[in-house]
Order: sequence, then C-alpha cells, then structure tokens
Amino acid sequence: MTRARRAPRTTESDPAATRAPDLVGRQWRVGAPNLLLVADFTYVAMTRGFGYTAFVVDAYAGLIPGWECSLRKDTGFVERALRHAAAFRVRQGHPFDDAIHHSDAGSQYTAIHYGETLMLEGMIPSVGTVGDALDNALCETTIGLYKTECVGEGSPFRAGPINTLADLEDMTSAWVAWYNQHRLMHRTNRRPPAEAEAEYYARLRTGMHTGHTE
Repeated sequence: MTRARRAPRTTESDPAATRAPDLVGRQWRVGAPNLLLVADFTYVAMTRGFGYTAFVVDAYAGLIPGWECSLRKDTGFVERALRHAAAFRVRQGHPFDDAIHHSDAGSQYTAIHYGETLMLEGMIPSVGTVGDALDNALCETTIGLYKTECVGEGSPFRAGPINTLADLEDMTSAWVAWYNQHRLMHRTNRRPPAEAEAEYYARLRTGMHTGHTE
C-alpha cells in the first residue's frame, strides 16, 4: 500500500508580525498595469518531497512579471519572485511606483525584511486574512491554472517525473512564457496578458501624442 503524502501548509501566520491593512477589499479590477500586484505561492509534489513556486501577478491583465521555484518556503524565496517582477518591469521601462502589493497573511509576506523590499521596489503592502482564498482570489486562480496546465499529470509542459528543482524551474519557465504571450484570458476579452498590456500602453502613447490621456 502506498501512503499518500500530506500536502504542506503554505499559509502560516506569524502572530508577532505587524500586518498591513487590506487595501484591496477583493476588488481585483484596475484600469492600468502596475497599479495592483497580487502574490502567493503553492506546493508541487516531486518524486521526493515537495517543491514550491511563488508568483507575482499583475491584476490588470493577469500577466506574471515574476516567479520563483524553491525547495524551501522561506521569506527569501518569495522575495526573489518579487525582485524578479520588479526587474521585469524595469526592463520594460515601467518600474513600480507606489503599486499596491497584495498577499495573504502568511509569515513570509508579513516578515519585516519582505516589507523593506517592497518599499525599496516602490510598492505598498496590502494584506488579507489567513487562509481565506477569497482575500487573494486572483492569485489563487492563477495558481489553479498553473497546477492544472503546468505541473499536473498529462501537462504538455511536464516531460515526466519532477525529480529535481531544475525540472520544476524548466517547466514553470516554459509555462509562464506561454501564459503571458499566448493564453487567452476572460478578463481581457480573450487576449493574452502581454497583448492586453501592450495595447494599453499603445493607447496611452497615442493619447499623449494627441494631447489626450485616459
């Protein structure tokens, strides 16, 4: 008999941590990129034990500017996903500027060092409750797609067993690239996230040239 592995808990609060207020109130619709970013992480069953994948998702079109895989669910792990997101936006020419960063109340996201990183990257913390999926529903939805489309059995991004961290990173990288560039999203009238963002900035540039802005 094969004993099923118990799934690890991903949201564990720190009672001593100072928690930022919830600035979002489950209102996920925003009018532009870089206004609201949501963050969370999930576990992935591997051949031995579990790996973890963290995401930072832009609420405007659902684009994933940052992600990270790890064998440890510590603050440094989710912080790297945040730094990747910030670097991605800088490369695009759209650095964060008082963007709201929303997460659940997991200890990784309420840690002092994580809050300092948010400030340095031009972001304002917003924190929901502990273990309430509705308080971070947008990121939970993205994670659900990841679990089904990327790491699930039969996924075209999964070549076989997930034996190593490199295996997990490779399939996650391929899926995120496909998701950003090709996945049709209901929230953007069935356009991929990257296309929806590009159209927004094109409209913004046109408005600037004609003397009108949105």
